[in-house]
Amino acid sequence: MIEPKSAAASVAAAPVPLPRRAGGFAPNSLVSGMLWVTIAMALFAGLAAASRIAIDMGYDPLQVVFLRNASALLLMLPLLGWRGPSLLQSRAIGLYGVRVFISLISMTAWFYALSLIPMGEITAIGFLSPIFGTVGAILFLGEKVRLRRWSAIIVGFIGAMVMLRPGHAPLGLGQLLALVSALSGGLIAVLLKRLTSADDPEKIVFITTAMMTPMSLIPALFVWRWPALDLLPVLAVIAVTGVLGHIALMRGFRAIDASLVLAFEFSRLPFVVGIGYIMFGELIDTWTWVGAAIVMASAAYITHREAKVRREGR
Repeated sequence: MIEPKSAAASVAAAPVPLPRRAGGFAPNSLVSGMLWVTIAMALFAGLAAASRIAIDMGYDPLQVVFLRNASALLLMLPLLGWRGPSLLQSRAIGLYGVRVFISLISMTAWFYALSLIPMGEITAIGFLSPIFGTVGAILFLGEKVRLRRWSAIIVGFIGAMVMLRPGHAPLGLGQLLALVSALSGGLIAVLLKRLTSADDPEKIVFITTAMMTPMSLIPALFVWRWPALDLLPVLAVIAVTGVLGHIALMRGFRAIDASLVLAFEFSRLPFVVGIGYIMFGELIDTWTWVGAAIVMASAAYITHREAKVRREGR
């Protein structure tokens, strides 16, 4: 999906911080970066809650995926009117196609997991994306990884085992789908790393959404149910939180180093857990918190090392 990656996605293969543009803020502005990332995490928590409400109203996750993309595209149409046809032009359209295909897998898995397990647990498992992204960069980009980063990957894997506790608690379909979403999210981050060097945040979000909308319609037709009027405000929240959340996250990458962005991404878990408890009575256990903290520490180290290597390379 234009996935709450995690943002950061939103990471091991995190987007390269964007250059400063006229009228923007200083790339090393810690306060600005903290604010943008925290806003993004709060918006992504709202996206998860609104999506859960739509599913609880009886709409199949496949249809919710399409409605999420279509409503986001409608919300962004004024941007097309403002910037004109250049918003649809890119030198990396083929790369967008690959990203959209993987994003649909990630988004579909995430929405189905949302219907099966607590939002907080999905979010915690999603913190594995940077580690999967590092492995993807090794396999698909031929990146060389030294001992310290391999150690961080192993630590992240241990954190995942703490969260999932195989053999102690049954590994259900919801957890497996959350892992699929995290894995594909890590691969998306590898692609996003290249896209951010070619296009600006608004263009990336718009082109991706424009391509995903018709592609997500096809599977949605098999489970289609005409939306009732009471779904419209829910769709509005999904569209606003999804679009603004990803733009805010991109702004966070512009303001501060990727390693700091990843550290502040952990704030998504308290937001999601709080909303999940208030709205749905959901709770996640202590081991999920512990495992998520281990994974985040590992992912933060990996991203910090990548940022340092890039600076040394420049």
